[in-house]
Amino acid sequence: MSDNRIFLAGATGAVGSVLAPLLIDAGYAVYGGTRRADRAQALEAQGIVPVVVDVFDAPALAQAVKRIAPDAVIHQLTDLPSKPDPEAMATAVPRNARLRSDGTRNLVAAALAAGCDRLISQSIAWAYAPGPQPWREDQPLDRSAADPRGITVRGVVALEQSTLGTVGLRGAVLRYGQLYGPRTFSPTPRGASPVHVEAAAWAALLALQRGAAGIFNIAEDGAVVNSDKAKAELGWRADLRWPAEVLA
Repeated sequence: MSDNRIFLAGATGAVGSVLAPLLIDAGYAVYGGTRRADRAQALEAQGIVPVVVDVFDAPALAQAVKRIAPDAVIHQLTDLPSKPDPEAMATAVPRNARLRSDGTRNLVAAALAAGCDRLISQSIAWAYAPGPQPWREDQPLDRSAADPRGITVRGVVALEQSTLGTVGLRGAVLRYGQLYGPRTFSPTPRGASPVHVEAAAWAALLALQRGAAGIFNIAEDGAVVNSDKAKAELGWRADLRWPAEVLA
């Protein structure tokens, strides 16, 4: 298509809810995926075309994406609790891993069937194997980690392999640090490699605009994760924000 259609999977999530208005302001037509029909009206109010579909329903997803015929698919899906309760987080680990493995595989298949050759996927910057820090994109992931970390890492590996290793698909992986800011677990920086949710959304927009491919760490400067590649190739900065009145 030539009218800059984007299928944004996870449009109501922490990053997706910031990214959608950012994309619209940049001139894109945004089709926002959600599995909950009760969120469709809120998406419409923001100028987003709601697409109610479950990413695990591969046939329905393929049909929906084919109807949209997007120029690019942006994968911002996660399956996490609203609060970082330890018990809830523990039960979310396998669900989130399945979303990264099976969900990404279905998104890739749907994109290709619709004639779309661009995918940008959300990953994480704390799945690296022990080694010299700050971690860079060419360092290995922690594939031998014991569970429950191992469950998470295997999900990340599957997501990244589907995004980057599929013939006919130009894929970019954004390895986000620990998100903070509106609609996240913390209003202030947390973890060893924090990144503000609005800066994370900007990374996805910049990757789209620049036709980026490959892996990019997206985190604030620190001793644990190096984000120089994103700065150099995407023009990304950790202080990028979005006007509050647009997000109100």
